[in-house]
Amino acid sequence: MVSDCKVFLGKKDHLLMSSRTIRAMPGGNLSVHMEFPRADGCHQLDAEYLRVGSEGHFRVPALGYLDVRVADTDYDTFAVLYIYKELEGALSTMVQLYRDLPSPHHCEPRSSQGPCCASGRTQEASPQATKAFQDFYPTVGLPDDMMVMLPKSDVCSSAGKEAS
Repeated sequence: MVSDCKVFLGKKDHLLMSSRTIRAMPGGNLSVHMEFPRADGCHQLDAEYLRVGSEGHFRVPALGYLDVRVADTDYDTFAVLYIYKELEGALSTMVQLYRDLPSPHHCEPRSSQGPCCASGRTQEASPQATKAFQDFYPTVGLPDDMMVMLPKSDVCSSAGKEAS
C-alpha cells in the first residue's frame, strides 16, 4: 500500500494487512466486506462500490472514495487499485495491491445476490504483481517513502476471532 494521506502516513508503521470479500452485484456494483486487524480486535465494515462509467471504475461515498479504478490486474492472482479519496477534509491518493483473487467459480453463490468473487490479501505477492504495483504508483506521484508492505495478521482469521 502507498498513500500520501496524512492519517495513513502517521500510522503506516503500525498497520496490519486487511482483507476483503467482494461480491459482484447486478448492474456492475460491488458489495465489499472489509476486515481490519487492530490491537483491540477485528474491525469489520461493509461498503458498496458504485460503478461509474466503464468497467473497473467506481466511487464509494461511504468511505470518502471519490474515484476508484482498477489500474492493473491479471483477473486471477492480483489487482492494483488506484483510489482518490477525501478524509478529514483533505484529498489524498492511495494505491493498493490485492493478491490471491480466487476465480468466481470458487465462491458459493448466494441466491439473489449474483455471482461472487472473494478477494484476499496474503503476505507474498508474485513478481508480476509486485512489478505492476511498483511500476504504477510512481505514475500518480507517490514516492517510495510513502509505500509499505503491510505485515499479515491472524486477528481477523477464524482462529483469531475465536481466540478473542
